[in-house]
Amino acid sequence: MKIPFSYSFRNLWTRRLTTILTASGMALVVFVFASILMLAEGLQKTLVQSGSYDNVVVIRKASSSEVQSILERIQASIVETRPEIAIGADGKPMLAKELVVLINLVKRGTSKPAQVVIRGISEKSLPLRPQIKIVQGRMPCPGSSEIMAGQSIAKRFKGGGIGETLRFAMRNWTVVGVFDAGNTSFASELWGDVYQMMPAFRRPVYSSVIFKLRDSSEFEKVKAQIEKDPRLTLEARRETKYYADQSEMMAKFLRILGMSLTVIFSLGAIIGAMITMYAAVANRTGEIGTMRSLGFSRKNILIAFLMESLLLGFIGGCAGLFFASFLQLFTISTINFQTFSELAFSFTLTFEIIYRSILFSQIMGFVGGVLPAVRAARMNIVESLRTV
Repeated sequence: MKIPFSYSFRNLWTRRLTTILTASGMALVVFVFASILMLAEGLQKTLVQSGSYDNVVVIRKASSSEVQSILERIQASIVETRPEIAIGADGKPMLAKELVVLINLVKRGTSKPAQVVIRGISEKSLPLRPQIKIVQGRMPCPGSSEIMAGQSIAKRFKGGGIGETLRFAMRNWTVVGVFDAGNTSFASELWGDVYQMMPAFRRPVYSSVIFKLRDSSEFEKVKAQIEKDPRLTLEARRETKYYADQSEMMAKFLRILGMSLTVIFSLGAIIGAMITMYAAVANRTGEIGTMRSLGFSRKNILIAFLMESLLLGFIGGCAGLFFASFLQLFTISTINFQTFSELAFSFTLTFEIIYRSILFSQIMGFVGGVLPAVRAARMNIVESLRTV
């Protein structure tokens, strides 16, 4: 004979207060676990989505980001002659020479400054990134002290809104446009004419060259030729790989921090589940003896009590995920460890995070319930019936 599933569920319902308290502890742990994973996933998604698989980023060798890269004009001109570069509708190569530097801006509603990326762009910078759309105003005019801001900058920093003025590099710059970059890192950048930025920041060199391949399969060939060219000291990466590398360090840090906190909190939840299940066994000694006398085996008793603990974990896991899902409504900012600039991104919930969170809650339920279940299964029938 097998003990029906409804038996385990009914016993949890009978002890509603204890069930709610224990499941709440597990829910808190799953909430922390899921939120950290969502944080890391949101960061990676924001950076990886910034890149296009067909685009190639060329920077100086050993540079971890565009901010650290220096690319001479003659080197940029050599890269520009590559026959693998796609040609636009206007007959010009789909290539942009860009400058990337950091400036300090003050956040709205506070006096705290933060580092922000400002990107000097050229004619093809926008066509190379079709995910970017101007939602207010217009593009900066070439040769002018005009800039446009990502929506995140416009909302969160003083002087970043359309029509406002920012002062940096000993000049005043007017914000003439705001662009929507979706869930990408470009939303946390300012863009202006590269040939105005270079003299303003006294940098007669580019930071990077970005171009689109006419055939994506030619990447390895282009990469090898650029990196082996004795005239160049450059390396080429797919744009998607470049931004994935940008997120790696920060995401790893978040996961390690999250796992450390989760382990600490989960110990408390497991102990709570164990105490609850031990109390359930102690209160149902006579019931266990009766079931054993009716022919239910030790294995049936073990499975029934273990099922209760797993149900506790499942309830806690679902509750934790439910509340964690609301974090997707919030946008937060942090420091990009590669560029040391501020980056805004959102929590992201995926099927993998849901699966891992539920699995984690079941592990907590199993660990917390296995010992009490073994104790219940090992009870002597005669001794158990004496309490009836």
